[in-house]
Amino acid sequence: MHLKNISLSLMLLLSTCIIGLRAQTVSDVDGNLYPTVVIGSQTWMAKNLSVSKFRNGEEIPEARTSKKWNAANNAGKPAWCYYNYDAANGNRYGKLYNWHAAADPRGIAPEGWHVPSDAEWTMLIDTLGGEKIAGAHMKSKTGWDGTTSKAENVVITDGFTGLPGGSCNHSGSFYGIGDIGAWWSTTWSRIDIAWAHSLYFGSDFVSRDGDYKRVGLSVRCVKD
Repeated sequence: MHLKNISLSLMLLLSTCIIGLRAQTVSDVDGNLYPTVVIGSQTWMAKNLSVSKFRNGEEIPEARTSKKWNAANNAGKPAWCYYNYDAANGNRYGKLYNWHAAADPRGIAPEGWHVPSDAEWTMLIDTLGGEKIAGAHMKSKTGWDGTTSKAENVVITDGFTGLPGGSCNHSGSFYGIGDIGAWWSTTWSRIDIAWAHSLYFGSDFVSRDGDYKRVGLSVRCVKD
């Protein structure tokens, strides 16, 4: 067997060991179902969160305009929105949440799950080979303008199924759908900034960035 084929076979075997089949689902308080995937020692949702209530049943306020988005953030209160305030975008990408919603002590995740810390994101990325190539394993096989990876020898898996849902910036306008996928952690670096992790079109790199808590990003949950 050609050396390149042997290398690809070994990488596929390693990926199969690291990333388990999505055999189970979990539901949120709205009744939305999420496939799950085992990656190393962690179990992750394989779909972006789309819940509109906290675990106790209280509503997470929806911002349907930039004015409402800014009002919630100015008050330091939780909020969510759809990209471009268009519910059609939620069907594929889920909702965008400010950090106040993602980290609220009432819990945005289903029972037995939580929004990951920065350290838990780092564990995922390390399991998938480190920040330089982990994005190739985290991206969905489709949805990135026809490509998921520029690396020739990286075996693409579809376990995490990361999609480029874009973001809502602090002013309530939008950026990056189709090109950028970004997810909150619960860990903050200073009073107005928290850590997030992002994937980009045309790159296998996973970026760790400090984003303003007023920004709207996607949320993934990890099992307790």
